[in-house]
Amino acid sequence: MALPAQNTGTARRGNRAGGDMELISWNIQWGRGADGRVDLARTVRTLHAIADADVICLQEVTRGYSELAGEPGSDQVAELTALLPGYRILYAPAVDRFTMDGAPRQFGNLMATRLPLLEVFRHALPWPADPTVPSMPRVALEATVMAGERRLRVICTHLEYYSTHQRAAQTDALRAWHREACEHASQPGLRESGPGPFTPEARPASAVLCGDFNGAPDDIAYLRMLAPYDGCHETGIIGWHDAWTHTHPGKPHAPTCALYDREQWPQAPFACDFAFLTEDLLPRVLCCEVDGETRASDHQPIYLSLADE
Repeated sequence: MALPAQNTGTARRGNRAGGDMELISWNIQWGRGADGRVDLARTVRTLHAIADADVICLQEVTRGYSELAGEPGSDQVAELTALLPGYRILYAPAVDRFTMDGAPRQFGNLMATRLPLLEVFRHALPWPADPTVPSMPRVALEATVMAGERRLRVICTHLEYYSTHQRAAQTDALRAWHREACEHASQPGLRESGPGPFTPEARPASAVLCGDFNGAPDDIAYLRMLAPYDGCHETGIIGWHDAWTHTHPGKPHAPTCALYDREQWPQAPFACDFAFLTEDLLPRVLCCEVDGETRASDHQPIYLSLADE
């Protein structure tokens, strides 16, 4: 694969790495490429060229915001559902509004999975007031899947771009929800005598958290995400690690933004999209790479492969 920058990683293409789970995370900018054209079929072709992924986590998928640059279609969830046969499609709009005539106007995260799906959460991220900058609601889409014989939580998110204050609050919330999941894993709730919603679905502590964090590795969101939990050894909380730095020790992150769209991003290329995973999964990481070749968005996809037990 031709690489546009010296420090850009090469995503695997075509062949599976042989793991329990292959995942791609990508801010697709509603399918709008560096050429300004919206083409979700091109987006999906790019995904398939990277890997035969079991889980696909996409950010910036819209319903109803057809006035965005490139004029996306009115329902990109339906379009992606048609373009990804064989996948279960989950959608979590962060922005969830309606026109005066009742038409939806949504913008958020989409997850497509072929793995057995057990439970889904849609977490509204904090949105504290910050009148000094533009901002919008943000969301984290979480699914518990079976990866081989193992339960695994996969979380797809997209943090605020303009507000450091909001990104910090959103990162704290992601960390708090992970603490809660670890506590559920170690201290499962009681079951009712009969079947029903009070019968809990087992929550695993093991997790992958991916998406557009809208900050470089020196940003507060990245630094807080990797901070150790207080009393983690006593409470059973498994901390987060960056899959890229684990597989590329000592090397700077491959840039995931500002490679090709110089109009939107006049600055030097940088990394703001990451794949984090819990410490127990580190021995299973086969690779974590960035596709530095595609121009089908203003961001670059991240590819992660996890091995069998």
